[in-house]
Amino acid sequence: MTRILVTSASGANGDGYGAILSFAADGALTGPFSQDRRITDPRGLSLDPSGELVYLNSGDDRVLALDRHGTVALDSGRIDGLDPGGGTFGPDGRYYVGLRRRRTILALPAGLDHEGERLLPDGIVPFPRGFGFGPGGELYLASGVGPSGAGENTIAVFDQGGALRTPRLVDDPELSPLDLTVAPSGNIMVASEWPYGSPHAKASIREYGPSTGRLIRVFAPDPAVGFARPRGLRFGPGGRLYCVGKDHVVAFAFPTGSFTGVVARLAKLNGQALVFLP
Repeated sequence: MTRILVTSASGANGDGYGAILSFAADGALTGPFSQDRRITDPRGLSLDPSGELVYLNSGDDRVLALDRHGTVALDSGRIDGLDPGGGTFGPDGRYYVGLRRRRTILALPAGLDHEGERLLPDGIVPFPRGFGFGPGGELYLASGVGPSGAGENTIAVFDQGGALRTPRLVDDPELSPLDLTVAPSGNIMVASEWPYGSPHAKASIREYGPSTGRLIRVFAPDPAVGFARPRGLRFGPGGRLYCVGKDHVVAFAFPTGSFTGVVARLAKLNGQALVFLP
């Protein structure tokens, strides 16, 4: 039976569990996926290409790979200044990690046996807010704003070697990115909360053309759900697009763009990323 694994950050205000939580397919919480003490304030989460290992970005400056039972199989060890955010596997088989403080992306070997190398220079965009690889190996990096309002709301595009191809692909006045993934179609999907930091901000998933940056569709949950802080975009079973955030995991039918409902609900979830473990 498919399990939904969700990273819940610790949260600055007490909201969050600081754990990987496991939910059944019907949304029932089954408990922590792992009790390993190296899991601290977890963020990014990704299955390896084989589907056998779950890679996790831990807040104590390390990356872990866990087996299907939640046992740590690989440990990068502490990497000074890592401060990892999101993570995903690239077309070259390496595991890529967003570095929040250094504002760049690090490429790690799948074996986690050395510290890796930067794909992009430090500070490449003011506030990195998620990234993904296109079918041709191009990298899409969401560039957001910080708490002070400084920054830019767009997507930068880089080639396979890390050279900047397009500094500002998207010009959407209602984009405030918090996460990004690339759809099977090649289109760019961005979790957005606009205006950022506002108590009245609206959460949406915004779909853009990969070459033009044109806004194609907007996916929006039922306002009655109260969905907020959308992150952790992931395509899952049945062709649905899933998103995790504050207190909820929600889903959309990707072909139609319709909201299909709340998949799981948990107070103080503070969700950051999710994967499906068959």
